[in-house]
Amino acid sequence: MRRFCSGSRWLVPAASLALGVGLGAGLSKRGRQPSQPGAEAEGLLSRLPVVPVVAAATTTTSDLAARGGAGDSGELAKYGLPGLSLLRTRESYVLCYDPRARSALWVVEQLNPATLSGSSDRAACDFRSDDSIHEYHRATNADYRGSGFDRGHLAAAANHRWSQKAMGDTFYLSNVAPQNPHLNQNAWNNLEKYCRSLTKYNKNVYVCTGPLFLPRMEADGKMYVKYQVIGKSHVAVPTHFFKVLILEKSSGEIELRSYVMPNSPVNDKIPLENFLVPIESIERASGLLFVPNILKRTSKLKAISAGSNLKAITAGSTT
Repeated sequence: MRRFCSGSRWLVPAASLALGVGLGAGLSKRGRQPSQPGAEAEGLLSRLPVVPVVAAATTTTSDLAARGGAGDSGELAKYGLPGLSLLRTRESYVLCYDPRARSALWVVEQLNPATLSGSSDRAACDFRSDDSIHEYHRATNADYRGSGFDRGHLAAAANHRWSQKAMGDTFYLSNVAPQNPHLNQNAWNNLEKYCRSLTKYNKNVYVCTGPLFLPRMEADGKMYVKYQVIGKSHVAVPTHFFKVLILEKSSGEIELRSYVMPNSPVNDKIPLENFLVPIESIERASGLLFVPNILKRTSKLKAISAGSNLKAITAGSTT
């Protein structure tokens, strides 16, 4: 497993990246997802990355107000709370939206041969604003026009050929982030294809994808988080992207693979394994948690890190 000292630069496309804050996706204690791809999105909700996000999203201001009592949470919510985590469930994925960035914090999708098969036509799909997001906080196509960035899918359209609507749902701009065109059309596309290929050897492939905004050292020797914004909506341009793969084996074993790529041109000849990073790196960098939630469902968890090293993870072995 490769390690990096604190003085290393973050934008190193050919190396595994040490990240700096915390991420996670896991499997909650609900029942397994129905095998039919057209099943209720609530089934996929049972495999959300951050369990506390689900709790926050299902607690409404009216719930709090109903508790009553001066000085308690009900009284504090008398005039509403300014914001809660925004979860959106679609036929093809579940996402948690970040209104400041005008994009998703993460998107989770389930891949198997059934979701990848079908006659859905990408040409019949159009990128569009997500009207379920407040107009102050949503991206528009105009934001991307002339920006020099692609509208990069987080849940990939080609992952959901089973339904025209499911594929169309991936074109909401809430499922999109500004992505370097060379990255989007080459190395990142290769990673998406690789995810699909894994369905041949695994019962289910759960994919969690999201943006990262990582610090880098400037000339003054200090670390800064800097990123561009585009359009009138000030859509945030990520410095990196992550993709965490949760592979369900027929044996019941769970395998974890986690990747990070910089949002810059990447040589597509570089092996994908060069972008493998320890899962704890993504957990620290994103503010989410994967491993603790997965371990609630299974003790058979193995993580593949750089160099194809297989690492068994058990409860208490990670921070």
